[in-house]
Amino acid sequence: MTTATEAKNPLKDWVPETRTLLLGDRSAEAAGETWDVYNPATEAVIATVTGASSGQVDEAVAAARQAFPAWAALSGEERSRHIHRFADVLEKAADRLLPSIVNEVGTPVSLAEYLQVKMAVDEHLRWAAEAAKTDRTIHLGEFDKPVPTMSDVVHQPVGVVAAITGYNYPLNLAIFKFGAALAAGCTVVLLPSPRTPLTTLFLGDLIKEAGLPQGVMNVVIGGADVGQQLSSHPGVDRVSFTGSDGVGAKIMEQAAANIAGVTLELGGKSPSIVLPGVNVQKIAVEMHLRWSRNGGQGCAALARLLVHEAVYDEFLDAGASAFDQMVVGDPWDRATNIGPMIRPDHQVRVRGFIDGSVAEGGTKLLEVTKSLPEKGWFVNPVLLGGLPHSARAVQQEIFGPVAVIVPFKDTEEAIRLANDTPYGLAANVWCDDLVEGRRVAEQVRAGTVWINGGGAMRPDAPFGGYGKSGVGRELGEWGMREYLEVKHIQWRI
Repeated sequence: MTTATEAKNPLKDWVPETRTLLLGDRSAEAAGETWDVYNPATEAVIATVTGASSGQVDEAVAAARQAFPAWAALSGEERSRHIHRFADVLEKAADRLLPSIVNEVGTPVSLAEYLQVKMAVDEHLRWAAEAAKTDRTIHLGEFDKPVPTMSDVVHQPVGVVAAITGYNYPLNLAIFKFGAALAAGCTVVLLPSPRTPLTTLFLGDLIKEAGLPQGVMNVVIGGADVGQQLSSHPGVDRVSFTGSDGVGAKIMEQAAANIAGVTLELGGKSPSIVLPGVNVQKIAVEMHLRWSRNGGQGCAALARLLVHEAVYDEFLDAGASAFDQMVVGDPWDRATNIGPMIRPDHQVRVRGFIDGSVAEGGTKLLEVTKSLPEKGWFVNPVLLGGLPHSARAVQQEIFGPVAVIVPFKDTEEAIRLANDTPYGLAANVWCDDLVEGRRVAEQVRAGTVWINGGGAMRPDAPFGGYGKSGVGRELGEWGMREYLEVKHIQWRI
């Protein structure tokens, strides 16, 4: 039965039929390992896919390398037109990209429309298309020792990029990588998480429809063996990866064998700091609905709540209304705002953090207690308290709808606690004094710091982190430079 709030999408049950790889100009039947892809909200098998063989990985890299000289030789204006045309095709396919992502990731449709599709294409890919036009030449001017000379610094594309994405935002994470890489003049081999390969396989069809030159973008799928071959491939000049810090460390090691560069966007344990004097009644709901978004499966989830002791009790009271608004269930019901965990093993892991924290003396301060659906790998959101800052749930990335709250006595202690993890991806500072908020933001070791909630993820701003949160940056001019080599040209005058 269709509920009154269920999404009216005639393609609600649609999943891509594409099971072929894109190797240069041909769609190829995969010849490697086979596995099932599940809808995490229903536990149903929605596709059976086959990954690339070792030879097909080599073929994808060879196609990208063969295509590189001609693509790099195009003007920025020409590359921009190609990327905009690709964005046009993705926009027209939005009615299929949306159900593909909802059905293989489990993101509620009410969130996925913007966060998973529109933001990726309309904002980030379009920005990359425009960035392709920028002339980044720097004229250094004259230098007179030992003889008069002039110098330019030019930027040239790195070469072949292996773009390896995480499961939680399959289209966004791919565009963050290939958008900048293509704009810079690089060619790409795209490898998605094996948990969510369908949207990326569908991208192979859209790449061909957009008329991108042969070999400029290639699509393969596979497990750890395919990822390892790609990140250690001598034909790959740069590896861009989004995922866990453990896997990121292995990729860094694999790429090092070829002295290939890496861009790593890894985990986080991001703090949300509530300074004294803040009206917590106005912010509590926004804070809780933010960290629980996408089921908490976001690297920048602000799930470590550092709250000044003067407003701690009031904050807990205000937060109860946020938990009343959390609806866990069918991602196609527009009332739902918390979807499932991606797989049963991840559901077990998230629940293990909750149970382990309680066993260690922690407390469930706020919790959604409604019955979960009979099918699907769901976890009810929980706010944990009473844990020392050294506790596992406070220090490690949970990647689920679980937050921890820790009180602090003064602002300097808040800064110390904020920086007391191995990660440094993102942070938020809630304050009633922007000058003080900015002072705190300057001292928090994180790649992105929002003040009073900040705003949308800007395509022209860098994203990445300190410490175990990664290496390098994505997005904006900083993301572009990850795919460019710097060359100094000097001549006598």
